[in-house]
Amino acid sequence: MSNKSSCSVALIVFCLFVAVHCRFPSLDRIRPKASDKAQARAVYGLLKRLLGNRSTEFIVSVNKTLSNDSLDVCELRSTKNNKIVATGSTGVAVASGVYNYLKYFCNCHVSWSGNQLDVPSPLPPLTGLLRINTPHRFRYYQNVCTFSYSAVWWDWPRWEKEIDWMALNGINLPLAFTGQEALWQEVYRALGLNESEIEEFFSGPAFLAWNRMANMNKFGGPLPQSWHVNQLYLQFKILERMRNFGMIPVLPAFSGNIPKGILRLYPKANVTRLGPWSHFNCSFSCSYILDPRDPLFLQIGSLYLSQVVKQFGTDHVYNTDTFNEMTPPSSDPVYLSAVSRSVFASMTAVDPDAVWLMQGWLFFSDAAFWKPAQIQALLHGVPLGRMIVLDLFAETNPVFSYTESFYGQPFIWCMLQNFGGNSGLFGTVESINSGPFQALSFPNSTIVGIGMTPEGIEQNPVIYELMSELAWRKEPVNLAKWVSLYAVRRYGSMDTNLTAAWKLLFFSVYNCTVPHYKNHNQSPLVHRPSFRMKTSFWYNPADVFKAWKLLMEEAPSFMSKETFQYDLVDVTRQVLQVLTSYYYHDIIVAFQNKKMLELLTAGGVLVYDLLPELNRLLSSNGNFLLGTWLERARSMALNEREAQLYDMNARNQVTLWGPSGEILDYASKEWGGLIEDYYAQRWGLFVQTLVGCLDSGQPYRQDTFNQAVFQVEKGFIYNGRKYPTKPQGDTYEITYRIYLKYYPQAIKRLL
Repeated sequence: MSNKSSCSVALIVFCLFVAVHCRFPSLDRIRPKASDKAQARAVYGLLKRLLGNRSTEFIVSVNKTLSNDSLDVCELRSTKNNKIVATGSTGVAVASGVYNYLKYFCNCHVSWSGNQLDVPSPLPPLTGLLRINTPHRFRYYQNVCTFSYSAVWWDWPRWEKEIDWMALNGINLPLAFTGQEALWQEVYRALGLNESEIEEFFSGPAFLAWNRMANMNKFGGPLPQSWHVNQLYLQFKILERMRNFGMIPVLPAFSGNIPKGILRLYPKANVTRLGPWSHFNCSFSCSYILDPRDPLFLQIGSLYLSQVVKQFGTDHVYNTDTFNEMTPPSSDPVYLSAVSRSVFASMTAVDPDAVWLMQGWLFFSDAAFWKPAQIQALLHGVPLGRMIVLDLFAETNPVFSYTESFYGQPFIWCMLQNFGGNSGLFGTVESINSGPFQALSFPNSTIVGIGMTPEGIEQNPVIYELMSELAWRKEPVNLAKWVSLYAVRRYGSMDTNLTAAWKLLFFSVYNCTVPHYKNHNQSPLVHRPSFRMKTSFWYNPADVFKAWKLLMEEAPSFMSKETFQYDLVDVTRQVLQVLTSYYYHDIIVAFQNKKMLELLTAGGVLVYDLLPELNRLLSSNGNFLLGTWLERARSMALNEREAQLYDMNARNQVTLWGPSGEILDYASKEWGGLIEDYYAQRWGLFVQTLVGCLDSGQPYRQDTFNQAVFQVEKGFIYNGRKYPTKPQGDTYEITYRIYLKYYPQAIKRLL
């Protein structure tokens, strides 16, 4: 594509929005703390890390007066000596402006799964001034669960990479929850709790998200002191970098979740013990919740927030969630208003400018309780404009539309997209392409931003690039044109087969239109085998098979691109996941019809060929390795005892999710090593059990199988095996072999 045509395409596809004024003056006080020069330095640092010496071809500056309404803007122009000058209202505005130039004028791409940065030389010129702005005051990022499902084992280099990604994608309101347990430890000590009472309260690292939300405690712990120190160190660096970009980090506040030891110190406190959560018994669940109306709530809440502000500074936005996946003790609107009023009072007692950011998940997850009167009461316990609600799952189940725009409280339209950090291609492109604009035009809309709130990340990068770009658009994109340009950027080529492959994927597996569908990988591959497994699809598998064929045809020419390698592995993985469902169906039918030969054939192919091939495939790419997850966990330890604790946490989360499989396979992953030693072992036992039943004439009993397979599942967690942290084998040779064997099978299934 020529420079001139690149410019034309960019000006056509990149629609700009005329800013509107914010209706909430209380939010205008939320502004970046770093100076313009400090923010510019942060962007220079990002470009140096991203582009190396080519970064000197960009001249960046921050001028907050460029925007007079708190809405970010960036202006770009060319110089006579082939440099690009970018000036923005914040560092984030500049970074996202430069990234849009790199995307639409240089055909470059940055993602979790690899970069494509073949920047043309000289830089393609801009004709006149390119002005990019957004209608959204806030662009929010992360879910409280992301810190456990994805970021739990991150070191600073990985955090630095993520914050760079945030800046490039325009994020200015990120959640910053790391290290909070270290502050809670000090608060509990100050209140008089002993060390054992504190240790019994915190869960292990991989489960802290649910400890923070009062769902569980103790399991996977105790937290070593070195963990607290390390996480506190990370948080200081995270906050410094976020603020230097001009971001507004969202810090934690008190929700009422307390250790049991508080009852020893304050026996008259108004405390409710919750029931069991998600199949956990009260050994690790049944949390103690302090009533927000009790004076002790204000004491603890303000003591904690004082520590937060003292140690972390503040940008005045705090997150806490009451009643997350738990039903309040009373539906009385007076009570619910008093609760939110008291929670907010614990914030303003420390920070008079506090704004409460609340996840709106509870209104969806417990819709039977949260009727209009109850929702309005909880929201109106806080002055309008002093609470921001995250419409957490708006692409599928928007709440703003049936609550009159959250009854006047500002909200952020969010795409959740992923549950449990599961593997698997998924998207709702039509919904996210229209939803934010529908929210903007909603009568008396109080939308103040859009956000991305996945439970787990590092999957489906195309969806996150589209969603982040929509924050800067005034109308929905032409999806066919957008994904065609995405393919060009992703691989640095206008190859027609690759473009065609992406169109097939984009309008099938990436376009779920099933009402209220949750992207929680339901494939039999990653679930405990039984006779009641889901085998339906929200898309036509034929489209994925066709896309696979097109990618395979171009593979010899593109294997040097890390982005292509990742996509080839991911699409091949998806094909084998689909075929697993087909073979599962064959196994069940053969057993029910007492056809031993058919059972041995289908079961044999699945257990002895397909799953081993899938394991080899995933093991050939560094993005799909169990060993990396485990090695990162162990690297956090100071000694072998800590390493074993972290290793157990890491293994348990992605398999049993609890001591006895309480949330079994919720956080499933399709990784090399995990397929071989966990999923394949279960399927082998299942087929072996069915063969035994047919051979002996005995009926299959799920309870008996569950007891046997639990030993396999638990055995994986404690097998002590070290898994590779580097790719093994040649990806192209493996995928080509799989293609030759299984593409004909896949097509035959469609006939």
